[in-house]
Amino acid sequence: MNAYDFDKTIYKNDSSTDFLLFSLRRHPKALSRVPSIFSGYVKFFIFKKGRKEDFKEKAFSIVKYCDIDKDISDFWEKNEKKIKTYYLQQKKEDDVIISASPEFLLEPICNKLGVKHLIATKVDKHTGKFLSNNCWGKEKVVRFRQEFKAAQVREFYSDSYSDTPMAELANKAVLVKGDKLLPWK
Repeated sequence: MNAYDFDKTIYKNDSSTDFLLFSLRRHPKALSRVPSIFSGYVKFFIFKKGRKEDFKEKAFSIVKYCDIDKDISDFWEKNEKKIKTYYLQQKKEDDVIISASPEFLLEPICNKLGVKHLIATKVDKHTGKFLSNNCWGKEKVVRFRQEFKAAQVREFYSDSYSDTPMAELANKAVLVKGDKLLPWK
């Protein structure tokens, strides 16, 4: 099986950011959460305090203002075109997508693409609260092994060296930079 990160690997941008911006434009009441999201951003990314999960929970708290299932459907209808061509040309039935983005956000597009295996961060789609660890870095390997035990990864694709733990499981790892597929170093 081949394994893929999602954001900036298969999808041209960060799907979580795109969805949050889409939701803020659609639901102006959600803008009331922006000061809290901004303070969480500054705390984690500028002052290096707290956990990434805390920031992401603040960001996803805007789902409380959404018509979540309709918004996700409409989001993918508008953004499906951001799935990269290289992936569409090589996808296989046994592909695994493993991502830090919320499972509730990626599940519909994975279904549409015919991807049967999705491992992602479990987030309550009605509250934004995390129901699992953030599926990032070493946690991707933990979650992959829970799901697939000793399965071998033929090829792993990611845009970031933060995914080195997953790359080390693969026979071959590929760094995705824009539309370029490069050797993993």
